[in-house]
Amino acid sequence: MRRREFIAALGGAAAWPVVARGQQGERVRRIGLLMNFPEADTEGNTRLVAFLQRMRELGWSDGHNLKLESRWSGADIDRMRTFAKEIVVRQPDLIVAVGTPATSAVMRETSTIPIVFTQVSDPVGGGLVTNLARPGGNVTGFTLFEFSIGSKWLQTIKEIAPNVTRVAVLFNPTTAPYAPLYLRSIEDGTSSFAIGFSTLPLKDAVELEPTIKTFAATPNSALIVLTDTFTTVNRDRIIALAAKYRVPALYPYRFFAQSGGLVSYGVDTLEQYPRAAAYADRILKGEKPGDLPIQQPTKYELVINLKTAKTLGLTVPLTLQASADEVIE
Repeated sequence: MRRREFIAALGGAAAWPVVARGQQGERVRRIGLLMNFPEADTEGNTRLVAFLQRMRELGWSDGHNLKLESRWSGADIDRMRTFAKEIVVRQPDLIVAVGTPATSAVMRETSTIPIVFTQVSDPVGGGLVTNLARPGGNVTGFTLFEFSIGSKWLQTIKEIAPNVTRVAVLFNPTTAPYAPLYLRSIEDGTSSFAIGFSTLPLKDAVELEPTIKTFAATPNSALIVLTDTFTTVNRDRIIALAAKYRVPALYPYRFFAQSGGLVSYGVDTLEQYPRAAAYADRILKGEKPGDLPIQQPTKYELVINLKTAKTLGLTVPLTLQASADEVIE
């Protein structure tokens, strides 16, 4: 399905590019959106629709008083930077950026246009803001995990695959510059679970199969797939390779498990988009982004794919199933 049709089918959101026309002299406000998903990605479009629907509820209507222009970079850092320049040159009233690299790319181009980010792991450590409560400047938004989640990921892996004795973390250092903070948390927790620890940093999708194949050759190994634009964009490939080489893998988001991944534990990123719309509304009505606190996650969810577990020869404890937000059979 083409993106225009997809958006219309999901929620009645207007397809774009939008031709915006103010009525009776009403000012049309413009939002630039830099998405770190490929343009045809269903999950990316679902998040876009959630943002637009909330904007509509708040009184911002495409073709009436709002024009939204989007750019879709996927995990390509060069495209992010190019699109960030394109968006800023058009001088929108507000920019929404998804993910740390996209937000950084936009911030390099402007210090005045208000920016609302989503899905950023470490806004202070990443140099995006100096304070979560009062970020100051032109930036605010919504963060991802607490870095201490590493121990919970390890616990979940051991519960679902108790024979695991070594774990490796898969990520791309370019698109996940915050990775060391997650890695430290995971490594610190390995002693509690008697698990060996290593990392699998990749810079290109062609490295996925040889890397996973080599790692999986040692018995009782498991993967933790880090929250990362690269792993999100390549999720279907990663899930297929984990199945091919029969390695249990834990993923950061629900849609990984829904696509065939063994288990996911992480933030509900979809709920950040209506919240981002609420911040956009407040900024367009005159509030300063620097006065709006950076908000942390409000919902975590555990999703288990029993079909995948069965294929891997794993028996998921009933207690773990009972604690899950969703069990896929």
